[in-house]
Amino acid sequence: MAAIKDTVSNLINMITGSAEEAPREPSAEEFKDLQKKYTDAGQGQVFAFVDELQTVDKSRLFHQLSTFDVTRINELADKALNPPKTDETRRNPRAPPELRDRLDHRFGSHRSQGLGTRLGSSAPKGCFDIGLLSEKSLFQLQAERIVKLQQLASQAHGTQGAVIPWYVMTSGPTRKPTEEFFEKHKFFGLSKENVFIFEQGVLPCISNDGKIIMESKSKVAVAPDGNGGIYQAIVTSGVREDMRKRGIKHIHAYCVDNCLVKVADPVFIGFSASKKVDIATKVVRKRDAAESVGLILQKNGKPDVVEYSEIDQATAEAKDPQDAALLKFRAANIVNHYYSFDFFESIETWMHKLPHHIARKKIPYVDPESGEAVKPTSPNGVKLEQFVFDVFPMTPLDKFACIEVRREDEFSPLKNAAGTGQDDPDTSRADIMKQGQRWIEAAGGIVVTEGDKFGVEVSPLISYGGENLEFLQGREIKAPAIIEKEED
Repeated sequence: MAAIKDTVSNLINMITGSAEEAPREPSAEEFKDLQKKYTDAGQGQVFAFVDELQTVDKSRLFHQLSTFDVTRINELADKALNPPKTDETRRNPRAPPELRDRLDHRFGSHRSQGLGTRLGSSAPKGCFDIGLLSEKSLFQLQAERIVKLQQLASQAHGTQGAVIPWYVMTSGPTRKPTEEFFEKHKFFGLSKENVFIFEQGVLPCISNDGKIIMESKSKVAVAPDGNGGIYQAIVTSGVREDMRKRGIKHIHAYCVDNCLVKVADPVFIGFSASKKVDIATKVVRKRDAAESVGLILQKNGKPDVVEYSEIDQATAEAKDPQDAALLKFRAANIVNHYYSFDFFESIETWMHKLPHHIARKKIPYVDPESGEAVKPTSPNGVKLEQFVFDVFPMTPLDKFACIEVRREDEFSPLKNAAGTGQDDPDTSRADIMKQGQRWIEAAGGIVVTEGDKFGVEVSPLISYGGENLEFLQGREIKAPAIIEKEED
């Protein structure tokens, strides 16, 4: 009877295209060995309903559980749920939730990406249209900056075909829609072979008493392993090997939600390379003493990120002894980093040292006793995650650098739904328009504004950072406007 059910189920799935490809069916011995491994580790509950499962679901459960090291999971859960008193657990409240509870970045340039649920969209955040006159998505803006930079690099060196590979990290749910979006838009003018879309890892969700949580009778509840999972992902996905084959020496990593990001910024990369550092980070100046941002600073003689909640009011308000107009601690973390490829070559030597932090969540689950689906009303478990900046304290000071950039030029994150008034589509759009207006006025153009109408959207295909706008000198432009080509 089970075989007939499987056959019918598989036929329906083939017709509707609604299911994933069926995995290889494990042998009885393979399944028995895996079950013993989990049972011996005290996690036998993951097999509570195995006798009820159809063959294909049983195979999927086997393959999912095979990807985890249950002994390692137990160690991580114990450290996270029972930390020593000296262990500092840090969270970055400014990092986008999709980066904290999953992750989203970019390499060569690298970037990673999550769902835009807080924006009222189910699509990956990079697909989001912030309301520009051009209707360009965040992905398109960033892709076009790469296109322009490739052109500038070719011109500067008198060559043809300069290439800046783009490594786009997604979570499991965002990978397919991200790939489809790039295909639909023909990779925004980039060559398909130079865009590498890869997926970050996941870890099982753990109950408050250290047990692996089952989302259904045949599936473990999992969550992305945090933005610090990027280091593991670039190794296991083949990204590092691709970089090695291409001869890449310098990497820029950033968050997709920043509409002003200078992708593969030659100034930042040149600064970092000239210092011969392994890691560098961009910061913006803290707005005021009360702004809730993590700070890049030296802690116990090492580079680190310290959260605003760890600093008392007197320290937050302390002034720079050399300039009383400035805060002493003012370097706000914006998750915008440089890495040397040599540093990536050493990942295996330090990756296991990165701590795992916990995020307490309400995690839907199947009761292992009754088999009933439960939607908890209070946090019933934890998601384990790593933070990208936890590697900073492992880096010698002479191998770490920090550069301050102007917020209005390089940092405008998109986190909230329209109308919020801060870090939303309206502020992102306004920051792009204001930047374009500044560029044009600096080039000698005249922007006419009336009432609340302001700004000019300058296509990245025209200018990467304000250059090449001399053709607008003396010209009058009525805001709001868009400059897509020199004839505009």
